[in-house]
Amino acid sequence: MPFYSKLGRIPHKRHTVFKKDDGRHHYEQLFGTEGFSGLSSLLYHVNRPTQIKEALDSIDVKPEMVSEKNLKSQRLNGFEFPTVNDYLESRIPVLLNEDCTISLASPRESFRSYFYKNATADEVIFIHQGTGTLRSMMGNLRFSYGDYVVIPRGVIYQIDFDTEENRLLIVESSEPIYTPNRYRNTFGQLLEHSPFCERDIRTPNHLESYDEAGDFLMKIKTQHTIHQFIYATHPFNVVGWDGYNFPYIFSIHDFEPITGRVHMPPPIHQTFQSSGFVICSFCPRIYDYHPEAVPAPYHHSNLNSDEVLYYVAGDFMSRNNIQAGDLTLHPAGIPHGPHPGAMERSIGQKETHELAVMVDTFKPLKMTRIAADLCDERYYKSWV
Repeated sequence: MPFYSKLGRIPHKRHTVFKKDDGRHHYEQLFGTEGFSGLSSLLYHVNRPTQIKEALDSIDVKPEMVSEKNLKSQRLNGFEFPTVNDYLESRIPVLLNEDCTISLASPRESFRSYFYKNATADEVIFIHQGTGTLRSMMGNLRFSYGDYVVIPRGVIYQIDFDTEENRLLIVESSEPIYTPNRYRNTFGQLLEHSPFCERDIRTPNHLESYDEAGDFLMKIKTQHTIHQFIYATHPFNVVGWDGYNFPYIFSIHDFEPITGRVHMPPPIHQTFQSSGFVICSFCPRIYDYHPEAVPAPYHHSNLNSDEVLYYVAGDFMSRNNIQAGDLTLHPAGIPHGPHPGAMERSIGQKETHELAVMVDTFKPLKMTRIAADLCDERYYKSWV
């Protein structure tokens, strides 16, 4: 996130002696991306963050693929996916390419028996159902319905869920996640016409810091493999940090839609970007106010991107028979647009109460076996 934040105790100057009350040293760690040129933070640990006691068996979590060269529009209902107790086991990849993996998850239980970090991907976790707390080495964050929980790669975390009813949309990005260039100035500040600003973004608050030795199970994901290690000290042993690289939360309910006299194109809904895709938020908004405006989106061809829409709530005005939890894929190379009757229904309407998350990728998405098994095979014919 391109703005400065800090939490806890830090020394006056970087790379200088920082002692504990008993005279022993804290241990500084640079936590950043893109070598030494990307966003980074400096973390100060009670114990060295490099102490590994044992390497355990690795677990292959590479999904089984079924469709490498798909050109059919697809629809599946995420609420039909199984609920699973364990957080990591509940994460079911449905679509992926070299740049991102899109997963659905419905975990029933908090995970406190192990720690987790994704070493090769930033994670954006959209909270469709459930409330709880993200506990991380950089502090804690409360989350609830509609929150985008953004976790940079390498952040060690656990999640406490308040209930067993939790539904998540998870996007893993092989490149760092940023706010959109179109809404930032050269210094990284969100501009006046941006649909959200820094005060809408929640950063970690309460910092848990433990000085404990023992056996702490760490699960680290790299390239579809979960590696398991035993750490010698508690992973949450940071007493303070500052910088530009940290987990944060932005709520879709704080997104302020941009409207116009005639239909506005999807980029105005952009919320996040990476090098290989963008994430957009479709929120309740006033419809186009030209007297002859057609609020429904015009038919268009995705010549450069695959479009994924995850439907959260409300009546999505361009689709027929869409339910909460549905996920659709409209691949590049074939036109798509409003369902029959949707354009006509939209004329004269003043507002929409739809809520949806869109992921547009710049490379073709491949479908996993479990996603294909739950697809509506008739969806691609629904424009006839």
